[in-house]
Amino acid sequence: MILTLLRHGQTEGSINDLYYGAADIPVLPDSLAELHAHATQYPTAPRYFTSGMLRTEQTLRAIYGDVPHTALPGLREMDFGDFEMRAYAGDLEHDPQFIVWCEDSEHNMCPNGESAPQVLARNLAAIQPVIDAGEDAVCVIHGGVTSGLMMHWFGGTRYDYLLAPGEGYQVSFNEKKPVSYSKIM
Repeated sequence: MILTLLRHGQTEGSINDLYYGAADIPVLPDSLAELHAHATQYPTAPRYFTSGMLRTEQTLRAIYGDVPHTALPGLREMDFGDFEMRAYAGDLEHDPQFIVWCEDSEHNMCPNGESAPQVLARNLAAIQPVIDAGEDAVCVIHGGVTSGLMMHWFGGTRYDYLLAPGEGYQVSFNEKKPVSYSKIM
């Protein structure tokens, strides 16, 4: 089985280096047009999934058209709580709560938000039925979700799997276990 994990298109949040996960913001029109122009370069599959958030729904449509798909809310990005829609530079860099969170962002909880282990547990529970089905699939999701899954499956750090908008990974599974991957786009 091959599982394709694609990050949604460019948003105002990604352009401005904002922490955004729970904010349901759209993909920028120019990014949607670019995704559509390169649609034939993306892998296809019999099954399609999104996190259900606007930016993943828009990205799926821009690349694949109106294909039948299932929204898996468990594949949503981290809720950054009090850090949502805020940038590091000029804002969060001086926030004492943000500084504490950054001391161990892989384990500390965002104030009024989630922790990375909570998000990973939610993501793993949501992706497991997709893997269990054993049929090739495309999931249009989020950069943090993808890097968390890849880190869990293949080791390394979150930063080893960073993706630009519209990029992704194809993960090969054998007997429901991830065995290899390649970057796409």
